[in-house]
Amino acid sequence: MRALVVYAHPVAGSFNAAIRDLVLDKLRAAGAEIRLRDLYAEGFQACLTGPELQAYLDSPANRAPVEAHCADIEWCDTLIFVYPTWWYGLPAMLKGWLDRVLLPDVAFLMPDGQNRTIRPGLHHITRLGVFTTCGASWWLTRMIGAPGRRTLIRGVGLLLHPRARKVFAAHYLMDSSTPESRAKHLSRVAARMDRLTGARAPAAPMKESKA
Repeated sequence: MRALVVYAHPVAGSFNAAIRDLVLDKLRAAGAEIRLRDLYAEGFQACLTGPELQAYLDSPANRAPVEAHCADIEWCDTLIFVYPTWWYGLPAMLKGWLDRVLLPDVAFLMPDGQNRTIRPGLHHITRLGVFTTCGASWWLTRMIGAPGRRTLIRGVGLLLHPRARKVFAAHYLMDSSTPESRAKHLSRVAARMDRLTGARAPAAPMKESKA
């Protein structure tokens, strides 16, 4: 397993950092090779510039400004996002990463003479994990439409292998969270990661026979 973890939170001691660390621990326990992209820590430039947009279809030159990130995408078979949900969607940093890195001939193929629509380009990725925190409630997030979740699970997910395994977990009402709610969410993340990696939960101990 080759796992790329894309992490987007600007505060070092955030709860998202605890989620990231748990994800990394689970990947190590599964024997995965890991590449971590901490977008804020590395100062990733989120804005797609005018020259980049003009060269957007000029493959492979379009990938030059973000070559290392494109190489990560081509290397991995497991893609995991850890981020806070802001205004019901992705942080600008993470949206910018999608804009600049998931390029034509990297993540998808543009229409051509034989194809009227774009075609997926990430069939080598067979696992997708999405872990986030939300200030709003589950009900309000669903009423708005959960655009961040849809962008990653549906939008990016459509580019992956047709039978890619996908998991999602969100801690809602994060601003009024408690130690208990955060611990419960970390347990949920751990279970989702076991599902993603194919790890089995420890078997329950057998009861001693009284016969």
